[in-house]
Amino acid sequence: MSPELIAILTVGVALAGVMLTLFGRLDRRIDRLDQRFERRFDGLERRVDALDERLTALVERVARVEGLLEGLRDAVAGRQAAE
Repeated sequence: MSPELIAILTVGVALAGVMLTLFGRLDRRIDRLDQRFERRFDGLERRVDALDERLTALVERVARVEGLLEGLRDAVAGRQAAE
């Protein structure tokens, strides 16, 4: 083997080692970032669920008030018609 070939192979092995190390670190960083996003999205999902429950309760309360107002309107209109 010539010294040039040995140098080329050594550089290739060194580059492969550096690339594997960097890709491993990058993979770990991506995993940590993914975990952070999962925690944040889980928290947001809980908040959206709580907001959905509150909105459902509000819709029911507004429907009840609308029903009472319609009854009041009918009662007032009926009294005026009877007079």
